[in-house]
Amino acid sequence: MTKFAETVLNGLALGSVYALIALGFVVIFKASGVMNFAHGSILLLGGWTVAVTHQAVGFPLAVLCGALAAGGAAGLLHTLAARGLRGAEAHALTILTIGVDLLLVTALNERIGPDFLSTGDPWGDAVAGFGGVAVTQSRLAGIVVSVLLIGGVFALFRWSRWGLSMRAAAADQEAAALMGIRLNRVRLAAWCLAGALAAVAAVFLAAFPAPGLDRTTGQIALAAFPAAILGGMDSAVGALAGSLVIGLSSALAAGYQEQLSGLGTGLADVAPYLVMVLVLLVRPNGLFGSKELSRV
Repeated sequence: MTKFAETVLNGLALGSVYALIALGFVVIFKASGVMNFAHGSILLLGGWTVAVTHQAVGFPLAVLCGALAAGGAAGLLHTLAARGLRGAEAHALTILTIGVDLLLVTALNERIGPDFLSTGDPWGDAVAGFGGVAVTQSRLAGIVVSVLLIGGVFALFRWSRWGLSMRAAAADQEAAALMGIRLNRVRLAAWCLAGALAAVAAVFLAAFPAPGLDRTTGQIALAAFPAAILGGMDSAVGALAGSLVIGLSSALAAGYQEQLSGLGTGLADVAPYLVMVLVLLVRPNGLFGSKELSRV
């Protein structure tokens, strides 16, 4: 029973970090209709910035620097794409993000090298115990920070002028433009916000029990991609729910690997995609996705 409780708690912690990444996918998609496949490399850029600056400025300011770097890179990507491919369809911009991802990952891999980089987080390898259930403090911190940030993003959606503009643009971009909403500003803010959230997620993905930030950290963002698809690409609530489902399924598959050995090794790596496929077979639009209506 203790093992199950620890596994579930670790799954919730992992899912909360995935939610920061998945929410970035959803925010960009709602604002501009683009699937940003450069999100993983932008996450890696944010984490690398934290790793190389924390000794000079301290951990809190390093996280701020990482968020600014990742948010700025995402905003720059949107700006260049919007100007260079003015009038292009969303799928063309999506393909562009794949190329940018390859370029950015290559550049970052040269700087990171084969080593594991520390982000200088204050939790280290400390472990907290609750009734015999042990969990690392970094994962508890990940849950708390994710809840606060996600709550802040939902508050922006609900009460800020930008959130209202983005909801209007997501519902009908042409009507929103006619009402005076500056779509480029709304999209730029969405891309910057997604990048900043990814940088924060990178800190917790590199924290203990992980050995640190390395060249493959950005690939972990791909596990959050099924979470966004699972919840529905146009639903922020769906991104949260999908992330928790994916986090729990990954943790349970890893924790009970021996009992599930009949299904093969490395089940935890494919569990997110397996869950995504099973859910989409039943609900093609995701758990909370909107159905597209066509007028005949």
